[in-house]
Amino acid sequence: MLLCDGIGCDGYVWRYLRRDLGPRFGLHPHYRGHGRTAAPRDPTRVTVEDLADDLVCVLDDAMVEDAVLIGHSMGVQVALETFRRHRSRVAGLVLVCGAPGHPLRTFKGSSMLEEILPTVQRWVHRVPSVINRFTRFVLPTKLAFEVASRLEIRRELIDPADFMPYLEGMARIDARLFVAMLSSAGQHSAEDLLPEIDVPTLVVAGGRDGFTPPDRSRAMADAIPGAELLEIPNASHTAPIERPHLVDWTVRDFLARRIDGLPNAESMPVRVRSAAE
Repeated sequence: MLLCDGIGCDGYVWRYLRRDLGPRFGLHPHYRGHGRTAAPRDPTRVTVEDLADDLVCVLDDAMVEDAVLIGHSMGVQVALETFRRHRSRVAGLVLVCGAPGHPLRTFKGSSMLEEILPTVQRWVHRVPSVINRFTRFVLPTKLAFEVASRLEIRRELIDPADFMPYLEGMARIDARLFVAMLSSAGQHSAEDLLPEIDVPTLVVAGGRDGFTPPDRSRAMADAIPGAELLEIPNASHTAPIERPHLVDWTVRDFLARRIDGLPNAESMPVRVRSAAE
């Protein structure tokens, strides 16, 4: 397994899945300028295509011929682009709470983020040190968690200790790199690729995901031949840490049936919508 994070993330959303995959878990690289990876020497080299090529370099370094790519949020685009550019290295896809392309056009049900991003970028490049100091002071706080719980995450389903690492990681990222990567992800699309995907694919959606509305996930699952869909009606963009048991069980079952081909694996319908009880 190779885990592909969302933008600004260095693994918080995989906390339970990594544990539940046990010995199957293999690789979790950090993107350029994220977590333990240094910022790129060329600040423009943060496109989805760059990140996809990086994943293959990681596979090469680990001497892994192919892997199942598990992507969350922007990691869905990275996983799909890796399939496009390096088909032989992808054994399967698990696409969690993400869109195949142009995610900013449907962020919170509006294209506003896409429209204002160029202005945001100009301001970030004018006063980067001020913005970086501000985010490093404000983001890793309980106040930021309270704001996130009102804007997106399901507070009643999330332990703050599971979400704070996201805010702490975001606080460490240079704002210029973040907006450059966000712009690249906003312009990228792999929607044309979906009908050509010929590896086992599982799509996981949160029914209350405001960052990637669930209809994007449904459309993606419909466009990929033989794809399976798990939609969790009461989960948000952080479904893997809101409903970890359901998400992890579904991923393990998918791997057993579709990747390993185990005859005794528990069967699951191609389309599943669960209340995550």
